[in-house]
Amino acid sequence: MGLVDLLVVALIPVAKVLLVTGVGLFLALDRVNLLGPDARHHLNKLVFYVFGPSLVAINLAQTITFDSFLTLWFMPVNILITFIIGSALAWLLIKITKTPKHLQGMVIGCCSAGNLGNLPLILVPAVCEEPNNPFGDSSTCSSNAGAYASLSLAVGAIFIWSYAYGIMRSYANSCKEDSFTTTIQTSKEMSNSEAVSESYRQALLPSKDRLASDEYLTHELPLHNLATQEKISVFKKIFQCINTTMKKINLKEVLAPSAIAGIVGFIVGTVSPIRQLLIGADAPLRVIGSSINLTGEATVACMTLLVGANLLKGLKGSDISPSIIVGIIAVRNILMPLLGIGIVRAAQHFGVVGSDPLFRFVLMLQYALPPAMAVGTMTQLFQVGQSESSVIMLWTYVVAAFSLTIWSTVFMWLLV
Repeated sequence: MGLVDLLVVALIPVAKVLLVTGVGLFLALDRVNLLGPDARHHLNKLVFYVFGPSLVAINLAQTITFDSFLTLWFMPVNILITFIIGSALAWLLIKITKTPKHLQGMVIGCCSAGNLGNLPLILVPAVCEEPNNPFGDSSTCSSNAGAYASLSLAVGAIFIWSYAYGIMRSYANSCKEDSFTTTIQTSKEMSNSEAVSESYRQALLPSKDRLASDEYLTHELPLHNLATQEKISVFKKIFQCINTTMKKINLKEVLAPSAIAGIVGFIVGTVSPIRQLLIGADAPLRVIGSSINLTGEATVACMTLLVGANLLKGLKGSDISPSIIVGIIAVRNILMPLLGIGIVRAAQHFGVVGSDPLFRFVLMLQYALPPAMAVGTMTQLFQVGQSESSVIMLWTYVVAAFSLTIWSTVFMWLLV
């Protein structure tokens, strides 16, 4: 297949995403207001709690078996690598651009957490639907594509709401503590005159009162066993460290509905008796599987409309430095895909990713995705960098419309 044919195959899915995203942006305009803040809030909840989990569960249940899972184990590892590399590049970007402290957590989140759910669910099956796709029969390709994209969504949700959430929450809390410390220092400066008056009063105390005060200050407390105190102190520090770490990880979000649905779908797919009850044309309880599949079909359309509607906030602009935006775009659209090609090729060389070119295509694609929309949700949750994140999302997704086409073409050219 020629390079031009591969470019067309890569362009069609991206064009579909752009068209539906444009519709979502139009529906969110104030003069239309069909996807206003309240509507987006409720639709987002439906996708988060109902549509998305249904799609993940049924795709995994239909295509994942115990044998096939042995060939997919590298995907969670690959996603973890994307987060680690993205964080390292974000750290360099922060040092180079001298990013303000209140935006550093958001920059790390944008560079490390890619859109591992929405876009693979849209792009990968759409590539398979093209009659001249390089991955073989359209029906088999679409079935496998749904499973790979669903696994990416489930694993990505866990990493985003544990790894990225913990880092962004840590930076947000640090900024709030610095702000609180500054307020305390200001209050202390304002009360300097009161402190000076108190020192004069102490100096004018009678000698007997001063002596009593000195005796009070030098009064020895009862002695305890020093070794016992040290042991208690060590255990207390360990407990505080564990408690702090657990607080930084929002277990409720880590076990998001999509992640739970992924676990359920994996169990149904790999446990043969349950699979025979629910999956297949002759399954006794096939109506349950069909109903879940029908519910999940609404996911892609709703997700894409929400992406367009959420980008509207970025049009209003903010005071963020252009160098930070350019840096994030360079990390997500140039450096990460190049490193991804090397990592996946190395994994293929050592025989850990199998021979399916579609699976390797999904692994490479995970390095070329724009930032996850969940990063914007986290900035709203922590009340830090909301307007800046909207602008970053707008420009990264505009650039991704072109970069995803180019990188998808390159990935397919390398794999076929």
